[in-house]
Amino acid sequence: MAEKLKCIIVDDEPLARGILEEYIQVVDHLELVCTSENALELDQQLAQHAIDLIFLDIQMPFLTGLDFLKVRSDLPMVIITTAYPNYALEGFAFDVMDYLLKPITFNRFFKAISKASEYHRLKNGTVETTEKPGEESYFFVKCDGKYQKIVPTEILFVKALENYVLIQTTVDKHMSLMPLKTVEENLDPLEFVRVHKSYIVPISKIQTLENHELVLEHGHQIPVSRNYRKLVQERVLKDKIMKKKEP
Repeated sequence: MAEKLKCIIVDDEPLARGILEEYIQVVDHLELVCTSENALELDQQLAQHAIDLIFLDIQMPFLTGLDFLKVRSDLPMVIITTAYPNYALEGFAFDVMDYLLKPITFNRFFKAISKASEYHRLKNGTVETTEKPGEESYFFVKCDGKYQKIVPTEILFVKALENYVLIQTTVDKHMSLMPLKTVEENLDPLEFVRVHKSYIVPISKIQTLENHELVLEHGHQIPVSRNYRKLVQERVLKDKIMKKKEP
């Protein structure tokens, strides 16, 4: 039997803690050790228990989740949870495993803990993989009565159209009856970014970025909404801006 990941939930909202507790209970390889309402309690719990994985809320009294990450460097794996997507980039700066945007669905939760479990096995030298080197990940969506294979590296953008989503790839476009959030849950948050309530794009395919718009490979122009502008600029530009050297 695989070793269980010992988890702790840190969130000041009882409802949010309850949802994560329920999710953890149905996954065999997870074990909930304890819960905490704030980061100060977490500091005490880490001194008392051996923890493999922390579900860490961002907005909490006394000390925010991000502030805690700034003052503690010797932490186990961390998955941040937040209702605000603009905090995601700051979390990734501290090498967190993933972020979960509230309200958290089980599918998105399972994807995040699968990544954490794989990393834990690799770190401890217990993983056996049959995946071929360089083999690309993929998923299927139902389009016109058939299941279409989607390779994330081929996606140019995903657009919400009322009850449908349009997935534009480098070679074709596909329409499927599902919410945009469902597709988002199958995309790597390190590789894709939400730029608008109706658009998700791959960071690597962004060619030009302005305040209200970006241009992708093949000339596709995508709007950037005000609510996502700061996050997009930080995720895309990072430390990639060439600066003029002082003489």
